[in-house]
Amino acid sequence: MHHEPQQQVAVLVLNWNGRALLEQFLPSWVEHTRGIAELIIVDNGSTDDSLPFLHQYYPEVRVLSFDTNYGFAEGYNRAIRELDYPIVVLLNSDAGLSSGWLDEPLRLLTEHPDVAAIQPTIRAYHEPQRYEYAGAAGGYIDALGYPFCRGRMLDTVELDEGQYNTPVEIFWASGACLIVRRSVYLEVGGLDPHFFAHQEEIDLCWRMNARGHKVMHAPSSLVYHVGGGSLSMESPRKVYLNFRNNLLMLYKNLPSRKLYLVLLMRIFLDSLASLLYLVKLRPRHALSVIEAWRSFLIVRGQYEAVRRENIRLTSTPPSPDILKPYSLLWHYYVRRERTYNALPR
Repeated sequence: MHHEPQQQVAVLVLNWNGRALLEQFLPSWVEHTRGIAELIIVDNGSTDDSLPFLHQYYPEVRVLSFDTNYGFAEGYNRAIRELDYPIVVLLNSDAGLSSGWLDEPLRLLTEHPDVAAIQPTIRAYHEPQRYEYAGAAGGYIDALGYPFCRGRMLDTVELDEGQYNTPVEIFWASGACLIVRRSVYLEVGGLDPHFFAHQEEIDLCWRMNARGHKVMHAPSSLVYHVGGGSLSMESPRKVYLNFRNNLLMLYKNLPSRKLYLVLLMRIFLDSLASLLYLVKLRPRHALSVIEAWRSFLIVRGQYEAVRRENIRLTSTPPSPDILKPYSLLWHYYVRRERTYNALPR
């Protein structure tokens, strides 16, 4: 049964055993959604005291409660199917909002009917003038499928000095704060639940781009994200999910004439990444890269029908402006170009 929305926008925060984060960030969410959006906490089967805390201290905040942890992707899918709002915001539970954060995104969505999703500027919560690793000023992927951002290339994260203050079309918007038209989200199938977590927003935006929708960055909209740090600092589990999900995303969306050449290159480069983890005395991380490939090769057959459907529905292959025709690793390590503005246009 659909809840009749009073607002046009729902801000959905997925929570799983996140009582401490709720206590830290709810004041920001409540203050900066009041009168402009409905704040909804989507609880993913928490077993801590998140729900009693919400009921006691924030009885006015709506809670949508699930009985199990569906993961990032399926948790949001279920909530968005159930909640009937024209625009939904997927907001991480470790992200703080700022005054006027919705103004530019809503203006861009109103002025550009072909824009399906918007990413605010994502800054680091603990270093507020620096972009945040997970999204910065909007994302792209290079010719081999490696993601990067305006403001963050591999582990180099720039200060926000106004260098990306123009609203532009991007390839992917960060899941730290993703503002999206519900109709398009559902049209393209939502987030892929098999990903569980990591890179599912890139896969979602790829499908939007391929079907004629656009994704944009709204530079004056500021969101402050704690985040999990850079890939080099991540756990073996995160390394596994990032590599595996990236390969699945390529398999799901790249046409055959490009896919197999890219995968051949990736076998070499990902093997090199695994060796580098060994050199850095991180054997579990090295094994995670190998396990990611093993899992990809096992499960890719399950994606054959999805792949055919995605390719069939591709009406406008992403242009070189957003699906970059060069190698990020070449420009970063060989040419020593460490900022987005140093890359070829």
